[in-house]
Amino acid sequence: MTGLWKHPRVRLWGGLAIAAVLLFGAAPALLSDFRLNLLAKFCCLAMVAVGIGLAWGRGGMLVLGQGVFFGLGGYLMAMHLKLSDAGPGGVPDFMLLYGDGTVPSWWEPFRDPVVTIVAILVLPALVATLLGLAVFRRRVRGAYFAILSQALAAAFAILLVGQQKVTGGTNGLNGFRSFFGFTLSDPVNKRMLYFIAAGVLLAMVLVVRLVMSSRYGELLVAVRDQENRVRFLGYDPALVKVVAYAIAACFAAIGGALFTPIVGIISPADVGVVPSIAFLVGVAIGGRATLLGPVLGAIGVSWAETTLSESFPSFWIYFQGALFILVVAFLPNGLATIGSLLRRRRARDPETAPDPAPATLETAGTPS
Repeated sequence: MTGLWKHPRVRLWGGLAIAAVLLFGAAPALLSDFRLNLLAKFCCLAMVAVGIGLAWGRGGMLVLGQGVFFGLGGYLMAMHLKLSDAGPGGVPDFMLLYGDGTVPSWWEPFRDPVVTIVAILVLPALVATLLGLAVFRRRVRGAYFAILSQALAAAFAILLVGQQKVTGGTNGLNGFRSFFGFTLSDPVNKRMLYFIAAGVLLAMVLVVRLVMSSRYGELLVAVRDQENRVRFLGYDPALVKVVAYAIAACFAAIGGALFTPIVGIISPADVGVVPSIAFLVGVAIGGRATLLGPVLGAIGVSWAETTLSESFPSFWIYFQGALFILVVAFLPNGLATIGSLLRRRRARDPETAPDPAPATLETAGTPS
């Protein structure tokens, strides 16, 4: 049995099966409705982390602006929910308060749920593709790319605040009553949203695993480590990076779209510079170059933030900062460093040296 578990495919499907049991069986049985709704929110944030793990951990792109794509998905979903609550031909309540009582023409297509879902999947990926081509073809990378992406997040938040008549301004969009025909105040429907978020998160992990183990995944790592050599071999590193960047943007948008009905609000405070950095913190703590590290890091940091803010409302942010500093200083590869040290210790043990190391967070993301 131990030898069978060492097989990469067995580890992958076995790990997903364990995660499914925990998310779909243990969590609903053990957690209250309030805590389960919090876990659903954490799953949405973990979706963003999965994409960051691919773009940053595998592609070497320090993406500090994922709040832009998270916000695009969130606001697109919020637009549909507000129009749906207003009824056929109706006007969202905030437009009656802040605007002239008419719905802008570019809002109208989002009355259709199909158009909304397609826009959530396609529009952020398209924006990331155009932005990536413009940046990566000019060989902008490293700190310059990080600063540029962070500036975009800041500009996007400022734009949302300034367009109060169509975005709700600093208040954002909130007060949703239904989700594709299901009443959001019903506890059963809230549980349904949790199951959707958990299922989508597991599907994203599987997609990233398949990408990592593909020829493209190997090429992405090669671009991260030796971009000039890859270019010399005839590949275009810009296109390789753009694909990973677009996937990460799509994942962030889906997370934002599910975050909106689960939390009940989307505002500029959820998409600016601070949230974009917070997305990165969880990935760094969990282990950016691993498969499961970003997910566990994002959920763990979010859980710690909620728990500490309940117990220490004035000091929890200092605990979070101290944890991040400790990880960066002593665990450069995140918590996956612990697994790496255990593997090395096992390799030095003469009784266990002949056997391959067991699966860890670090090896879980290694292409087979």
